[in-house]
Amino acid sequence: MEKIEMEFMVRSSTSVLYDMLSTPSGLSEWFADDVNIKDDIYTFMWDGSEEEARLLKKKKGEYIRFHWLDHDDEDTYLEMRIKVDPMTNEVAVIVTDFADEDDIEETKELWESQIGELTHRLGV
Repeated sequence: MEKIEMEFMVRSSTSVLYDMLSTPSGLSEWFADDVNIKDDIYTFMWDGSEEEARLLKKKKGEYIRFHWLDHDDEDTYLEMRIKVDPMTNEVAVIVTDFADEDDIEETKELWESQIGELTHRLGV
């Protein structure tokens, strides 16, 4: 598995953005069709299929990190981090994900599409 890190500029307040990245209602607006949480397990639903991820850690207003339960490699994760430029106050989402070497371009394209949907939902 290869680590992929992508940065996307997003015009949003950090509190609204963090809610979109970390709550079931926010995630179901742009990332999945529906999202449920039980304890620290998030269940993501897309077109009738489900994937589960364990919440590894989060810090309000800054980041959230998950580990997909169907990935054997314990070192892989999905992290969405909010970065604010101290000079310009521009807000960015930094996505860290992992993909097989053959799937890197497809994964990057998927994230570009997903973040495009996020910015659309944010109205920017």
